Amino acid sequence: MSARAHPKATPDIILTIVTLVLVVLGVEMVYSASFVVAQSEFGDHTYFLTKQVTWAILGGALMVAAAVMDYHRLERLSVLIMVATVGAMILVLVPGLGVGNYGATRWLRIGPFLPPIQPSEFAKLALIIYMSAWLASRGQKVKELTSGFIPFALFLVVVTALIMAQPDMGTSFVVVATAGCLFFVAGANLLHFGVAASGGVLGFIYLVVVSGYRHDRWKAFLDPWGDAQDTGYHTIQTLIALGSGGITGLGLGSSRQKFYYVPNAQTDAIFAIIGEELGLVGAAAVIMLFALFAWRGFRIAFRAPDRFGRLLATGVTCTVLVQAVTNVAVVTNSIPYTGITLPFISFGGSSLIVSMAGVGLLLGVSRHERGMANSTTGGGQQSMVKLFQRKPSRQRVAASEASLAPKRRTRSRRGI
Repeated sequence: MSARAHPKATPDIILTIVTLVLVVLGVEMVYSASFVVAQSEFGDHTYFLTKQVTWAILGGALMVAAAVMDYHRLERLSVLIMVATVGAMILVLVPGLGVGNYGATRWLRIGPFLPPIQPSEFAKLALIIYMSAWLASRGQKVKELTSGFIPFALFLVVVTALIMAQPDMGTSFVVVATAGCLFFVAGANLLHFGVAASGGVLGFIYLVVVSGYRHDRWKAFLDPWGDAQDTGYHTIQTLIALGSGGITGLGLGSSRQKFYYVPNAQTDAIFAIIGEELGLVGAAAVIMLFALFAWRGFRIAFRAPDRFGRLLATGVTCTVLVQAVTNVAVVTNSIPYTGITLPFISFGGSSLIVSMAGVGLLLGVSRHERGMANSTTGGGQQSMVKLFQRKPSRQRVAASEASLAPKRRTRSRRGI
């Protein structure tokens, strides 16, 4: 392993711009999607907007702090961060401390003057930090059954069980998918990885079968119009919103579905409002922004100077990408419905703050990245350089040896 690179002054500019554009778009769309509900239920059309702006400012401060901090410090604090997060998720299940909403208890009350927080959102980032540090410390042992796969699987089961107890299947899926990506990138045994992936799929299928409302969501996914007034209502309304937008949309602020037709228009279903107001063009632009985010994130991971930085950048990029793809897939009825926010855009303090803090970690790793020839993957890159270098032909080699032959003979005679 090569030595750490000295940090540079400027982090990844493209990633910074993409993140800020997504956050600004999110603030605008939260206001557009929520002002009807805000005025009707709270008497203030800026109710959700004010909160989102406040959280965006706090998230921006954390993003800057994480970007300028040496991310290697997190490697030493990873256990403490994970223990604190697991403790918070346990407290959510304690009556009187956990705050329920929509039939789920996912929020933790932290004081009379502060809004509740969602520990499962912080668990995404805590898991990335802890798993990255642990897998980096394992080295080649990650390929072993007892030193790699079993501890990894047991820890992931415990964290997922705490999240499912809330219950929150969407976040559980994101956590499991992100952990799987980290395990694979760390060099896991492919047989172990295949077993883990198969077990995860079977586990989620079991959770769908044994739960009545999840089974109803599966049936609504297959045929939303079979129960248009109940289980299929949410899916139908989001599809109507997307279809109403056409190519260019109805115009910013002109959505009709946000008038109590689309449930949770400012949170889980905000992509449907984007499609209705900004059309296919706007929806495709949002998807392209996330594609740019994925490109820069994986590029930072590829150029990271050490194993921990590479895993950390991979984990942050994967969790944002998995969450964005899942949200868009749910809104377009490509997968069964599950409540999950669109990163940087949906209304939600914990989600926005954690996402922006994660970007700060990515930017911090980008400040330490090495050049292509000097990266930890430099061996492969140098091999590519050698591959494209022009090799001398046999004739040129023979001619060169022939030209040196007289000089060799002359030197030999002088020596005699």
